[in-house]
Amino acid sequence: MQVYRGMDIGTAKPTPAERAEVPHHLVDVAEPEIAFTVADAQAIGRRVLDDLAERDVPALIVGGSGLHFRALVDPLVSPPSDPALRLELEALAPADAVEALLGADAAAGDLVDLENPRRVVRALEIHRLTGRTPSERAATPEARAVRAYESVVPVVPVGLDPGDDLGTRVTERFDRMLERGLVDEVRDLAPRLGPTSRNAVGYRQLLPVVAGERDLTEGRRRCIDATTSLARRQRTFFGRDPRLRWMEWDDDPDTRTRQVEVVLEEAGWTS
Repeated sequence: MQVYRGMDIGTAKPTPAERAEVPHHLVDVAEPEIAFTVADAQAIGRRVLDDLAERDVPALIVGGSGLHFRALVDPLVSPPSDPALRLELEALAPADAVEALLGADAAAGDLVDLENPRRVVRALEIHRLTGRTPSERAATPEARAVRAYESVVPVVPVGLDPGDDLGTRVTERFDRMLERGLVDEVRDLAPRLGPTSRNAVGYRQLLPVVAGERDLTEGRRRCIDATTSLARRQRTFFGRDPRLRWMEWDDDPDTRTRQVEVVLEEAGWTS
């Protein structure tokens, strides 16, 4: 979500001073009205990585989204989409959508969560646009490489385990955002938030607050709950990746830095 201009406080965007000290990429590259997709992030990010590699400059890929991380380093293929077709398919009854998908691919249930209407519709959309069923897409070399966690760029993934005190740190972090003026930021951006940006954690829960439909106490609680839930889901997502080296949380930032340095040295990345 840091790709969006103006969404500074709620995304914990690096400060101008931090960005002046270390070059940052994929920050402030889109207006909040734009539906910035994983495919967009992949295309821009891959160009950045290629440019840095040509200049022998190492990159740090940081953040919480496992899907975006994998889109940068693994051979994920982003199928096309068509908003008009998506609306047409979303109008189908869930049972009819499942029937249509299974009619095209009897084994689709092994690859698509048939209880999730959004995933069923997306699978149908891809089939209509490309002619490829979930089974056919799963059999491609790229799909096999993704399942095997085979990256297309040299990468040393490091995970910092949040430990047992995650809830406290999430609460303190969110309260600092409120002190910095997050509610005013959401209020100012509300008319401009598009289909992707308006679902950002923190913004989605505070939009009813600035609209007068929910009090700030309840909005704060929902923001903290949503942030904690997201952090746990991402920990589960990353936990499936056998490439990651996990480190235990330490309150001392210097200790955390040394832990990362040890991992990089063991991997032969001493620069």
